[in-house]
Amino acid sequence: MCIRDRSVREQNLETVAPVFATFSIHQTAGEDDLADEDIGCAVSLTGDFEVGPASDESVVLGKLTALSLSDIDSGRRMATVQIGGVMTLPITTTYPTVADRIVGGVSGAVKQAPALTSDDPAGGNIARGIVLEVNGTSSCTVYMP
Repeated sequence: MCIRDRSVREQNLETVAPVFATFSIHQTAGEDDLADEDIGCAVSLTGDFEVGPASDESVVLGKLTALSLSDIDSGRRMATVQIGGVMTLPITTTYPTVADRIVGGVSGAVKQAPALTSDDPAGGNIARGIVLEVNGTSSCTVYMP
């Protein structure tokens, strides 16, 4: 006879089917716009195959997970970004709630997506993902298809 453990286990949804991609890093005045301290923050596309920190009302591409060199190294760095799956991102006002969609906030944070309006850009609404959990005013867990 088999004995099954019937205890409740914590879920770790961030391990479910993550999708990663590598991008160049946008530079301002010859300096990378992303640094070691930005790992874990939201990023947006800034050019062809190029990312920078998510900014207000930007389309969130995903979560910065690694940089090819550290801040003390010299050379052109690359960014590894989680572009799909479940991820936790820092939040700012207007804080999202469960089942909301997100857009860029400030300095690599995300916020609740605005209501649909006639001002939505050509190509569709800028909102992405679906919020699965909100951790107070510090972070939210999002599924990005």
